[in-house]
Amino acid sequence: MGRIFIGIDLGGTNTKIGLFNSELELICKTSIATKEEMGPADVVGRIGDTIEKLLTKNNLTIDAVDALGIGSPGPLSVGEGLIIAPPNLPRFRNTPLRDMVSNRFGKPAVLDNDANVACLGEYILGAGKGSGNMVFYTLGTGIGGGIISNGQLLHGSADNAAEIGHSIVYPNGRECGCGQKGCLEAYASATSMVKRTLEAIEAGGQSSLRELFEKQGEISCKDIYEHSAAGDELARKITDETAEALAISCVNMLHITEPTKMVFAGGVIAAGDMLLNRIRHFFNEYIWSLKKETVQICFATLGEDAGIIGAAALAREAI
Repeated sequence: MGRIFIGIDLGGTNTKIGLFNSELELICKTSIATKEEMGPADVVGRIGDTIEKLLTKNNLTIDAVDALGIGSPGPLSVGEGLIIAPPNLPRFRNTPLRDMVSNRFGKPAVLDNDANVACLGEYILGAGKGSGNMVFYTLGTGIGGGIISNGQLLHGSADNAAEIGHSIVYPNGRECGCGQKGCLEAYASATSMVKRTLEAIEAGGQSSLRELFEKQGEISCKDIYEHSAAGDELARKITDETAEALAISCVNMLHITEPTKMVFAGGVIAAGDMLLNRIRHFFNEYIWSLKKETVQICFATLGEDAGIIGAAALAREAI
């Protein structure tokens, strides 16, 4: 079968693992509960056991594996292979995860931020394939990002570049969980959409979402988009504010990095064309008129596999 590369996508709740050949074609994949409360040694041990089972199931041994790639929540140090202080993995503070995984198998391993890894996956095999330059957004509980410049991931001096969610789109705006004010994440994440909606309802805003909230005690980003599609004015205001903030970010990123594609991933993109068309609308409203821009604004195509594909790509690059 030739060279084998393993992609590991470490998450706060679940960890995905995939085996790939040298062309990054998926051989098999699985997912296990991370159980971060058990500590790094236990998690790495169970990841290792799972990989061995996958290899055995496919009539392979560890000798067939060339390298392993790992995507992890940050902040982290790529150069040192160190997870520094991930909010969703509190037991992993200052954990040398790269070396732990490498030592488990006696094989080279490489570590990078999970958003960077997903970005790389989409760049190599997904929506960004062939683009050369790309900006990647993950829209979920928070907002992460990745930037491909001239075919290379942008890391920055301390491996914390492309924190697009914490770029400021509205100076002195809403307070973000990071401590800044006016961050993109404070306006366009799923969490912020729900928070802004509930604030508007509490302030007396009329919305069909009020009855839903009173009935079930909570609302979701999905609910907001569904009610917006049904004509609810408050819901439409929230979804438009979200698209507008993302469009402003796109304009800024275009002028800073000049990508050929801007790719959106994450749970929020389930809103489909209702989100994408409004981002494009506001982008065209705010972009300059000096020249026509040809950048494509689109959705990711790899879904949840982007992380393991990108991690395997990192492993392939590492050797």
